[in-house]
Amino acid sequence: VLFMKGTPQEPLCGFSNRAAQVLQQLEEPYTSVNILADPRAIPSVCEWADFPTMPQIYILGELIGGSDIALEMFESGELQQMLADGEASSE
Repeated sequence: VLFMKGTPQEPLCGFSNRAAQVLQQLEEPYTSVNILADPRAIPSVCEWADFPTMPQIYILGELIGGSDIALEMFESGELQQMLADGEASSE
């Protein structure tokens, strides 16, 4: 799940755009949530996750972080391995 400003087709900040691009490169389906649709969303999601910024990426129910962390994990192959491990455990 990607909590972002805008949508993957129309991101409203550079960090949200980068996060969506990383997830699209994984070629796995994901859900995005436009946190700007409800003004209460940003503080609520940030408080719940104890993570102060947007976007926020969750994979297999775990907070990965924002766009910078996701990009680093993608470039190192860690993100792909996390997905592969999750798919293997669900079989």
